[in-house]
Amino acid sequence: MTSSATAPVSDASLSVAARSAAAAKARFWDRIAPKYAADAIADLAGYEATLQRVQGLLSPQHDVLEIGCGTGSTALRLAPFTRSLLATDVSPQMIAIAHERLAAQPTPQLRFAVADAEAATFGAEAFDAVLAFNVLHLTSALDEALSRLVQALRPGGRLISKTACVAEMNLLIPYLAVPVMRALRLVPPVLCFDEHQLRSAMVRQGLQIVCVERHGTRGKDTRAFIVARKPG
Repeated sequence: MTSSATAPVSDASLSVAARSAAAAKARFWDRIAPKYAADAIADLAGYEATLQRVQGLLSPQHDVLEIGCGTGSTALRLAPFTRSLLATDVSPQMIAIAHERLAAQPTPQLRFAVADAEAATFGAEAFDAVLAFNVLHLTSALDEALSRLVQALRPGGRLISKTACVAEMNLLIPYLAVPVMRALRLVPPVLCFDEHQLRSAMVRQGLQIVCVERHGTRGKDTRAFIVARKPG
């Protein structure tokens, strides 16, 4: 059984196109990493509700993978509830800040690594849980990204996600605001789907939906919290 503390993170088999796409994503997130790290959480009560929910799903016997960990704040909060947590992000600058935070708050269960969730090989059936917070709508191909995460899960393991369902927002956002901001390089590529489409994609990859919740405390909550289980 492979622990996430030692599970491989490899992209050696990537095509030139895939490497180029990963590099472009890394450049975008590297550029905004300092601001991202400094920004306050918009809905702190909703964030805390999600953390409490996730803590209840984790165990000291669990090896856990987080994709899109950003600057590591969530990983630092959740790692003590696991046996090991490998937290990854495509941005070296995000991970550099995460390492600084880890040095200031030593957490033996936690390791950070640079990895593109859509391209890296995390090890087959290496994890009891995969965490994907505010990242699935930022993938280039949802089904392919989910397929990789399912491969990384052990039988009976759970995908724990919280995802912005952009198609549920005011129509001006996905069809006007996002294209304009994309043209100005203010936001990365964004997938437009709703909760039903997200759940359907998970089911297509063989996952069983365990629960769907909304934890937001301010106005309309378009971030679906979904727990899905790999059979076994």
